[in-house]
Amino acid sequence: MKRAVWLLALWMGASSLSAAEDPLQARVQTRDAHRFAALFLAGKTSAAELQAGYLDGAGRGVAVFTPHRIQNAANLAREVAARPADYAHAIATCLPLADSLNGELRAIYLAYRGLLPELPMPSVHVVFGAGNSGGTAAPDAQALGLEVLCKAGTTPEQFRATMRRFFAHETAHTWQPQPEASVKDWLLLAALMEGTPDLLSEWVTGLEPDPAREAWARGREADIWQRFLADRQRVIDGDSKAMQRWFGNAGRRFADLPEGWPSELGYWVGRNIARAYVAKAADPRAALRELLAARDPAAILKASAYAP
Repeated sequence: MKRAVWLLALWMGASSLSAAEDPLQARVQTRDAHRFAALFLAGKTSAAELQAGYLDGAGRGVAVFTPHRIQNAANLAREVAARPADYAHAIATCLPLADSLNGELRAIYLAYRGLLPELPMPSVHVVFGAGNSGGTAAPDAQALGLEVLCKAGTTPEQFRATMRRFFAHETAHTWQPQPEASVKDWLLLAALMEGTPDLLSEWVTGLEPDPAREAWARGREADIWQRFLADRQRVIDGDSKAMQRWFGNAGRRFADLPEGWPSELGYWVGRNIARAYVAKAADPRAALRELLAARDPAAILKASAYAP
């Protein structure tokens, strides 16, 4: 209970920008996505036009998405020019659907209210970014990049399922504290910080977070685990490149890894550890709060007894 109170206090201290959402009235906020769409459809996609018509006067979602994703108007203009089909498809196919997802969001928030009732729900913003991120979160808000979540070829059914996963996953991120700078066990910490939201997403949506990754990895679990342990030690010893086999590696291939190695496999490993930790716990809800805080990753791993 003390940890739950600590998490709530941390959230409240960092989230004065907006009030928590009521699960029964939560809405997917798309105002800024429509502002971008109006510019795109009018052919107004220069840096100056995007700055004046989109970034200036934008809401909380764009503010969350700007620093490490949109970056600035010039970067956004370059990406729009490079991938016009993705933006056009997202505007025509998925922006209207985004306006109809309030029911899905509310169902997820009600499930979370039953699971972790003391934790507040963030506002949800659909925006357009620079093609480099599907979503991110601040303590009070999650922002979802429509041109990534609805690339050309995405069907309406696929989009709805994707958005349900992201609503659930990014909400869990809003409850996590920033890691301390003194951390050395970065690979294990990152796995828990991404795997726990994936586990929670699975539970509140009933959807596998990444079916293709699950299908490839499950029969190779023991081998993946041994590789993870080896890279964990490398990271502790100062080899930051070892992280790249597990996180931030979309589209990359590694000669020393099995054919078909999925991107972001650290999420999958972290979810396995988190699932084992909850299964061992006398109080599953308390275990979830410990996983969200991730104050001692090594202790969590030990208590989970995860060792395929």
